[in-house]
Amino acid sequence: MIFQRKRTRQTRHSRRRERASHKRILFLTIFLLIAASLYSPVALLTFSSPDIDALARENPRSTALIRQRAGEAADQNRPARRDQRWISFDRISRHLRNAVVVSEDATFWTNDGFDLHELRESIKKNWRLKRYARGASTITQQLAKNLYFGTDKSIRRKIAEAVTAWRIDRAISKERILEVYLNVIEWGDGVYGAEAAAQLYFGKSAADLGPREAALMASAIPSPRRSDPGNPSSYLERRADVTLGWMRMRGMIEEAEYRAELRPPSR
Repeated sequence: MIFQRKRTRQTRHSRRRERASHKRILFLTIFLLIAASLYSPVALLTFSSPDIDALARENPRSTALIRQRAGEAADQNRPARRDQRWISFDRISRHLRNAVVVSEDATFWTNDGFDLHELRESIKKNWRLKRYARGASTITQQLAKNLYFGTDKSIRRKIAEAVTAWRIDRAISKERILEVYLNVIEWGDGVYGAEAAAQLYFGKSAADLGPREAALMASAIPSPRRSDPGNPSSYLERRADVTLGWMRMRGMIEEAEYRAELRPPSR
């Protein structure tokens, strides 16, 4: 009898997982149909054709965002700044890796490159308002945006970004996705990647960042050119406190370590 109940529970669990998988496939199918209706076949092919497999073999030499910033600098008749120093995944502080995941994409290690619930809510709101008003960016979507699309905001671009993120998630490992992401994202005016940012803001390698430094850097990602993790505003400090709390709840830092890092030293 006990064995039968256990088997029944396992069967139910298996059916729930199967239904969830079917829902994801159905949603993705609908999503691609919407994309096809918004784009001409040629345009959709153009947006869906980055050489994603190359990411597994080599580090990108440039990104759409870096090229966009260079173009903006040229329009303003000033030199484009670019400080970027590649660092491997295992040399990036685990505190920074954890802080970025909990603050930017809590489901990163288990999602399919996009968060189904957030993406659904984003599409509903943007459709209702007839404009791009809400994002739903996972780390993989942010990587797709940085590498291939730049900062242009539109529903069409968001669809292309999500499709590309889905492809990236199937082409390379989660560790590689996070490695590339942490090496290419913008962390200041002309500052790209964790190593350049850690050297600029804290005078140390990204390998040596402590929990609070990591939380401050992660908290600056949404507004990288208006935030200074090395001289944080009270708003950035509060965001870092929240990020540290999430890290504690997930067992990424110990309680004593959390309490020691919760408030910054007096200035």
